[in-house]
Amino acid sequence: MNILSLTVGPIMTNCYLLCDEERKVCAVIDPGAEAGRIARAAESAGCAPVCILLTHGHYDHTGAVEELLKQYPGIPVYLSRRDQHDGAGSELTRLFPTLPSVTDYDEGDTVSVGGLTVSVLATPGHSAGSVTLLCGNAMFSGDTLFAGSCGRTDLATGDGDEMLSSLARLGRLGGEFRVLPGHMDASLLSRERAYNPYLLHALRG
Repeated sequence: MNILSLTVGPIMTNCYLLCDEERKVCAVIDPGAEAGRIARAAESAGCAPVCILLTHGHYDHTGAVEELLKQYPGIPVYLSRRDQHDGAGSELTRLFPTLPSVTDYDEGDTVSVGGLTVSVLATPGHSAGSVTLLCGNAMFSGDTLFAGSCGRTDLATGDGDEMLSSLARLGRLGGEFRVLPGHMDASLLSRERAYNPYLLHALRG
């Protein structure tokens, strides 16, 4: 397993390529912008994208989906149904982009990327459909858990109480994980358990 990180778009979103180097395939996680650059990174890694995994539906994490699908037609796009809006003119419609047909995934689901298995945890708070993705010791936390912080909860379907519950759940996971968030720097879960004030507050209940 190899993980490549690209910071894309005006909001500096972290897009990740989760690569099975043996089988020469990868998942694209949160392609927020710069589809051409993402595709070139996959090509340089020698890994063909076989799916797009979205931690949530905000435009800064999904903006390059449509362009990537033009280059890789037919690959599935995964997004929790709770972030798949339908009501024209609603607040969600203004915040979330128009996406092509997507496949729902949710708590307990898994996605295969070559020989790798990605497990889905529902971690609402930043949005109702926010998920955290686990693969080996890698945690793709989207806009739930950041290094030293957490995601905002004042956008549509955000919820402060749900965020605290989600943070507590991540903090109580057994073992060590490399935290790969949707923005800013990577971290370690042990470091966040020790120093992240939001995670500490959540764990205290």
